[in-house]
Amino acid sequence: MESFRSEYETGSVDKGIVELEKKIHEYKHGKIGPNRFRSLHLARGIYGQRQPNVQMVRIKLPLGKFSSQQLRRIARVGDTYSDGRLHITTRQDIQVYHVSLDDTPRLWDDLEQDELTIREACGNTVRNVTASPFAGASAVELFDVTPFAQAVFRFFLANPIGSELGRKIKIAFSSSAQDEAHIYFHDIGFIPRKQEDTIGFKVVIGGGLGAQPHYAQTLYEFIPSDKLIPTIESILRFFDHYGERSKREKARIKFLVKSLGIDKVREEIESHALALSHQSVPIQSQSPTDFHPKVYPPLEIQSPDYLKWKQANVFAQKQADYYAIGIQVPLGNFYTHQAYKLADIIDTYTQDQPRFSISQNILLRGVHHTAIPHIYRALQELDWVKIGFETTVDITSCPGTDTCNLAIANSTNLATQLSQQIQDQYSHLIFERQLDIKLSGCMNSCGQHMVSQIGFHGMSIKSNGKVAPAMQVLLGGKREGDGNGTFADKIIKIPSKRTIEALDLILNDYTSSSQQNFNAYYQSKGKPFFEKLLQPLVDRPLEADEFLDWGKSNDYEGIKPKKKPTHDIDLVASTFFDSEHKLDQAKNSFEQQNFSDSIYHSYTSMVNIAKALLFLKDINTNTQIAVINTFTEEFDFMDRPFKEIITQMKKEEPTKAFAQKYLNDAQQFLEQSKIIKKQI
Repeated sequence: MESFRSEYETGSVDKGIVELEKKIHEYKHGKIGPNRFRSLHLARGIYGQRQPNVQMVRIKLPLGKFSSQQLRRIARVGDTYSDGRLHITTRQDIQVYHVSLDDTPRLWDDLEQDELTIREACGNTVRNVTASPFAGASAVELFDVTPFAQAVFRFFLANPIGSELGRKIKIAFSSSAQDEAHIYFHDIGFIPRKQEDTIGFKVVIGGGLGAQPHYAQTLYEFIPSDKLIPTIESILRFFDHYGERSKREKARIKFLVKSLGIDKVREEIESHALALSHQSVPIQSQSPTDFHPKVYPPLEIQSPDYLKWKQANVFAQKQADYYAIGIQVPLGNFYTHQAYKLADIIDTYTQDQPRFSISQNILLRGVHHTAIPHIYRALQELDWVKIGFETTVDITSCPGTDTCNLAIANSTNLATQLSQQIQDQYSHLIFERQLDIKLSGCMNSCGQHMVSQIGFHGMSIKSNGKVAPAMQVLLGGKREGDGNGTFADKIIKIPSKRTIEALDLILNDYTSSSQQNFNAYYQSKGKPFFEKLLQPLVDRPLEADEFLDWGKSNDYEGIKPKKKPTHDIDLVASTFFDSEHKLDQAKNSFEQQNFSDSIYHSYTSMVNIAKALLFLKDINTNTQIAVINTFTEEFDFMDRPFKEIITQMKKEEPTKAFAQKYLNDAQQFLEQSKIIKKQI
């Protein structure tokens, strides 16, 4: 610890890293309870694994964008602190596993050396900003969304407005109306628009997957690009104030949109306009990339596999003579030795603009046509020339019970079996891009099973007094473009070991039909047909091996029992301590002339103190606006009503004078509250 503190004093280490190390120390010495510590480490991208005493660490990569140098850094981190496995997520992040909690501050610091971070990669924060991996290379895009998505990522990283929300916020940018980033199931989503000579975006809000999926609704058909960041800030302020904070299962923004209606939501969002840190944030649009040609000597490869690979995995870019090459990474898993070699390939043959995709793959970009056969030869050595980049054979899956605490069934081994089944029996589907298969280990949809044409998610069933792993079959999901889509229908729940049979029944019937498109086929047949088709898989008695999950030899556990809630040592005391810390942050922000940040830290300090005092009177509230209203009714120890004091921030511009006044009000409120706390 001493080394980090001294490094911080010299300005060579991020303050957040020092704070993480301090919190780990306090947790291990009983000064922070487990609930509070969990929220702290999640907001630093650290997530407990299914295995005891080790952590998954998520590296936050906006748009899945990385450089060869950053890839080498990730590989070194993987070798130093984890088991060497790297996992690409469906949000274009990278995860490493089996990390000691004590190592996480140093791991974070190592990543920072190449401008990588784990900050706010998990927890109730603004998560990674995703986008089409072809952004900047797509022939159908109006303009490159890359600089806009990156600006959003930078602006809201460690921003007090989005760092301690009631629940997570997921933001996505599609490159065109084709909606490559699937904005229709995101909390906030954007599609490029143009009005006359002004570029901007269509804005949708309130989408989500999970047990209760919701389609995103249109907030604005068009906003100019300089209003992008102010619009998001307004949405986050609204969500922070009105979002559910007690019932986790009801806390996403989709529930607010549903309960209030999109018109009321828009009205409330716009009510925060005066308080915004910026009324306009111009972002420089990116002109077509000027590549530095790398031309390579002719290399003739005549093998049928190479020609199939070029057909399925190589894509023309909008830049003449340049191509993107898709690398199918099964289950999104690769290893550090592959990462080092891939970094060399990127340096040698590309313009160093690779991306991780939302389908857990890698896209090499800026490849001159003369380099394509050379890259194929290099990728062959890594066993990375599987045919079918983001086609039916390229199955998406979350980690499932391999590492996740929430998973019910194993999704990764099943996904491997299904992919092999398609290669062996349905080889023509290797080139099919209108039919995808996705799996999740539970209903939370980290594998995005609800938006695929064929989806499965883990469940459990009981038979003869025993529990067996099962899969819910879903059919008919699709993206329709322009921010619209269809969620898949739940068809039937089957024993997990019969999933291969289920896929056979579905694909055999599909391939024998006259329909060329799976969704048209599904609609023509109708949900009852598939219920009847798959019912025999449910009726047959279970065999002994069907009580074991895929790839497992031990008894199936089913849903992992939830631990009984633990209470922090002193919730009220810790809340007051955190509120004092917020005021320190408010002072620091004020001194740095970040007046909007200072105001928001002061606001958070006051609302948290109010919630703690209400708790002392056995009054529980579930939103910040409820805290404000209830506290105003219950307490009157200030010279003005609490609501009048705290809501000033919505009525004033974030000037230096107001930031100072608001900070003074927050400090006075804290001191008065300490007196009242002793009297309750």
